[in-house]
Amino acid sequence: MKTIPIFFEQSVKRFPENIYLQEKTGAIYSGITYKQTKELVYRFAAGLMTLGIRKGDRVALISEGRIAWVVSELGILYNGAINVPLSVKLTEPDEIKFRLAHSGARFVIASGIQAGKIRAVRKDLPEIEHLIVLDDTDNLEKGDLLYSTLIEAGDVFYSNNESFFHQTWNSVSPDDVANICYTSGTTADPKGIMLTHGNYMANVEQAYSLMEIHEYFRILLLLPWDHAFAHTAGIYCFMGKGASVASVQVGKTPMETLRNLPLNLREIKPTVLLSVPAIANNFKKNIEKNIREKGRIVEKLFKHALKISRLYNGNGWKKGLGCSVIFKPLLKVYDLLIFRKIREGFGNCLEFFVGGGALLDIELQHFFYAIGIPMFQGYGLTEASPIISSNSISKHKLGSSGYLVVPMDLKICDENGIDLLSGEKGEITIRGGNVMLGYWKNKEATDAVLKNGWLHTGDLGYMDEDGFLYVLGRYKSLLIADDGEKYSPEGIEEAIIGQSLYIEQCMLYNNQNSYTVILIVPNVMALKKYLAEKGVDFFSPEAQRVALNIIEEELQEYRSNGRFANMFPLRWLPAAIGILDEGFSEENHLLNTTLKMVRGKISEKYQERLEFLYTPGGKDMMNQKNLETMKKLLG
Repeated sequence: MKTIPIFFEQSVKRFPENIYLQEKTGAIYSGITYKQTKELVYRFAAGLMTLGIRKGDRVALISEGRIAWVVSELGILYNGAINVPLSVKLTEPDEIKFRLAHSGARFVIASGIQAGKIRAVRKDLPEIEHLIVLDDTDNLEKGDLLYSTLIEAGDVFYSNNESFFHQTWNSVSPDDVANICYTSGTTADPKGIMLTHGNYMANVEQAYSLMEIHEYFRILLLLPWDHAFAHTAGIYCFMGKGASVASVQVGKTPMETLRNLPLNLREIKPTVLLSVPAIANNFKKNIEKNIREKGRIVEKLFKHALKISRLYNGNGWKKGLGCSVIFKPLLKVYDLLIFRKIREGFGNCLEFFVGGGALLDIELQHFFYAIGIPMFQGYGLTEASPIISSNSISKHKLGSSGYLVVPMDLKICDENGIDLLSGEKGEITIRGGNVMLGYWKNKEATDAVLKNGWLHTGDLGYMDEDGFLYVLGRYKSLLIADDGEKYSPEGIEEAIIGQSLYIEQCMLYNNQNSYTVILIVPNVMALKKYLAEKGVDFFSPEAQRVALNIIEEELQEYRSNGRFANMFPLRWLPAAIGILDEGFSEENHLLNTTLKMVRGKISEKYQERLEFLYTPGGKDMMNQKNLETMKKLLG
């Protein structure tokens, strides 16, 4: 088994002049080759040596995606030290302080934008010796060092200690911890996941068993670079094949960075994108918005093209079976008139997405499959480094989480740990080289999920007869009826958000009750546009009732005779609706840093509202609470 430094050295030897990393800080993207990346890594790693870094030391890294992110991590790993990647989305001082204190970080590397977060807590963390700032600035405090200064110091150190330098990185073992990745903080006490060099190298090789990555591949890495999926599937999987990784142009604010994305896509012309449902839904809604703005004829043509494409594609497993003669020529025309022009917005080279982080709505998958850039669902978790399964161009079933990486063992178990047969639903458990070492300083939590070499994922799923894995959701997130029957809400929630213009966010709830309820965050702009078109005064009682009625009708589409009838079992569709005046966000801690809902906190915050929905008055959509909330939103 290799270490990450050896893996990188081999890639540099094979692809020295290929562009590895690309970054845009001015008017255009500039890139550096594998050979140039190695030179920077050596200089920075040697610079860290001048600070007295030792094997096993923890060094935290908090920065937006950029060339220096990869150079910093590799520099840490060449010293046999451990990177503690932190999310740039962390905003609360206590969240940052916990991770730094718990990991025992000696040094922190931060971008200029993120450095202030570290300075705000450093007085409480005397064990942090230096803050290394990636951007040149004159605004340095005691204990601050510049990345550029450290690189210069590294030049001198390396020239005088070349033999020691190479002995150091060659002494790193595959069993040594490379990263401590903290869970996204759905509780006040996140866990530090220890991933070894061997874990990463095993998972990269496993990932290659799912799909090919070619030298010409380019990826615009949209996800935060500390995100386990982006980290392994982007930075390391592309590294091993001589492919290219680009970062999104960083703005002064997260919103400005987001606005840079459309231009960056056209500039980089990515071959592959990694996505999560929140990003994919935004792409879809922007495409639909652009189509609507072209007029009713184009919109009607687009919807018919989607319908024909869906009939032809099916779930992708037996694409075109029985209808290719009828639909194939028509789809070529639609592709020329509509779909190809949509793909131009992604640079016109995009071959596919890979979706991870949460379940992708099946309608979302059909949508992107139709326009010619399939979005393949994958599955994994950080404790598995993180890739466990994925669909691919050569082998896929929309709606599934794909086939398993090789080599790896998987069992589906019941609540007592007994193996279940193919097709039966139970907990997904895995065993392989990609399974974490354990949780840092948390034996109790480690023992709870690692049992006899098997990682108990906490996810519900099953394997079908063709070897595809279906992930149904988290055990802890399941809806539980009063008769004990359980159901995962995530598919319903993703469908509602993906298919409705008027619903921005939603959460289903049932904790051993006679029926399921839903909390909804409306899309106020879409509702106001509808009301304006109908000539309804926003401030009138009529507007409140019309808006509530629209939302209720959207949910009725999943019942008998609706557009999406029979998509989900009727008993799990909501019988009562609560309208909220505040969205779920990272700021209010109702979303975690990977943009997943923190169900426990949402349920706790809206406990009274949920209880009200189980009363006769609460079942009435026009109840006073909903009317008052809608009045506030429209006002």
